[in-house]
Amino acid sequence: QVQLVDSGGGLVQPGGSLSFSCAASGFAFSSYSMSWVRQAPGKGLEWVASIDRDGINTYYADPVKGRISISRDNVKNMLYLLLNSPKPEDTAVYYCAKSLSSQSPRPFDYWGQGTHVIVSS
Repeated sequence: QVQLVDSGGGLVQPGGSLSFSCAASGFAFSSYSMSWVRQAPGKGLEWVASIDRDGINTYYADPVKGRISISRDNVKNMLYLLLNSPKPEDTAVYYCAKSLSSQSPRPFDYWGQGTHVIVSS
């Protein structure tokens, strides 16, 4: 069965950096686009970034563009996210997500359990 296990969250100061990982199993990882989404306290899910199945093309939401980098390792079946210069508004639970179709990055059909990030001085 499909499993996505997120890790790497924590407390970070504004201006620092934080990296996330997602370990994928139970499906052909290299055949699907993958994404990160987040949910801030009291708000709905927000798409953050996507990467195509080959890791060649990446896409970022405007609020994080220039501060975030998504990458993947199709040998290790791992998805990564690097957040630079975090801001308090980046405080959220971050989830990795698998695309439903091998032909499109969205919609998603599976999510990880989430990893909490708090940006605070």
